[in-house]
Amino acid sequence: MDLSGKKVSVIGAGKSGIAAAELLKSAGADVLLSDFGRIDESTVLRLENKKISVEQEGHSERVYDADLCVISPGIPPSVEVVKTLESKGIHIVSEIEIASRFCKARVVGITGTDGKTTTSTLIHRILEADGLRNEYRSFSVGNIGVPFSSLVKEMTPRDVAVVELSSYQLERCFTFRPDVAVITNITPDHLKRYEGDIYRYAAAKFHIYANQGESDTLIYNEDDPLLREHFAGWQFPFAVVPFGLEPAHGGETDRRVVLLDGESVVVRTSSGEEEVIEISEFLKNSFRGRHNISNVLAAVAAARALGISSDVVRSVLREFKGVEHRQEFVMTLHGASWVNDSKATNINAMRQALEAVPGSCVLIAGGQDKGNDYSSIAGLVREKVSLIVAMGESKSIITAAFDGIVAVKEAQSLADAVSLAHEAAGEGETVLFSPGCASFDMFENFEDRGIKFKQCVHHLQPC
Repeated sequence: MDLSGKKVSVIGAGKSGIAAAELLKSAGADVLLSDFGRIDESTVLRLENKKISVEQEGHSERVYDADLCVISPGIPPSVEVVKTLESKGIHIVSEIEIASRFCKARVVGITGTDGKTTTSTLIHRILEADGLRNEYRSFSVGNIGVPFSSLVKEMTPRDVAVVELSSYQLERCFTFRPDVAVITNITPDHLKRYEGDIYRYAAAKFHIYANQGESDTLIYNEDDPLLREHFAGWQFPFAVVPFGLEPAHGGETDRRVVLLDGESVVVRTSSGEEEVIEISEFLKNSFRGRHNISNVLAAVAAARALGISSDVVRSVLREFKGVEHRQEFVMTLHGASWVNDSKATNINAMRQALEAVPGSCVLIAGGQDKGNDYSSIAGLVREKVSLIVAMGESKSIITAAFDGIVAVKEAQSLADAVSLAHEAAGEGETVLFSPGCASFDMFENFEDRGIKFKQCVHHLQPC
């Protein structure tokens, strides 16, 4: 990409915005980083030392004096600065798009509503193990927390970039082309951004395969109704690999290439079926539930598309213990198991966590509501939950939603919620922290929320 002397505005000074600004500057661009809020003073100094112009607490007219604009994923298309940029005909791209234009490595892209991080982490671990044998590196970047732009210049053609992708990051991708694309599922989430239309949300996700060609592979979840309908009957120039736990629906042909057959993960090949691993070999305390079997199927499909042997896949799966903040076992206290599922920021993720709980549980839920339909899990809550401890902005909404279904107590803080759950949890029960809501009412992000939850739990245990 020839950016010498080009003027580029970067809107948003989060991690991805800063990384994009630094990458663009290294390529010879004249870069302005602009943020509506405050920027840490040490960050400003670092950027200015690199000859990157910085403005904060508002966007000046300087942002419109640009040949190109890179926008941070958290900035919605409805804000004034975006509308003005568009009215002036300035091309706006995402950080993922800009990084991909510098990328020499092979790319595996993973998107979906739930399971992105677990699937991305599994694929990355498999690639790391294979890379040790075959002398290449795997880079885990994107929505998982490390900006693509921050590492892309280190990547060689032998390496692989495993890029977790949110719908926000994909919205303004125009040439991004993963060698292997994975879609884990599509369920209602972020619908305020997409005006309540799940198909607009899905359309953003589908940017992941928009530029794929005949040498590429698309992997998708055949169990997901929206994806099953979307891909039925279509002809694509690239290889399409469906995976799924459930058998064919109705009179449909079973299209699954990677599937669960009894208790085993199986891959269908031109010469028959190959058993990869039995599920008992990888389902563990912090990595359980049917949704995680689905994540394994996606990872197995990606590994197969990349030519990685089943021996490598098996060795990684046998050691995998899940990811932090996703149904993460914290400790057992007075006979009750405590589980941190802070990454559950929507109802579907909460449902998956409840389904994975082996018995009765006390559920700590709440945060910044996304317009959740709590009635969709009412039956599961009645079956599994002995008490809900509601917290955050949505606590009154949760109380009203489950009135008459299960007892609900409202907490004034996370520490209060943990204390109330501790008082209520019986021996053999699980205390499940699965908020089902965004974290921004009380915390910086879901990671911050999960860390503080674990701290509160550990404070319950006498030293």
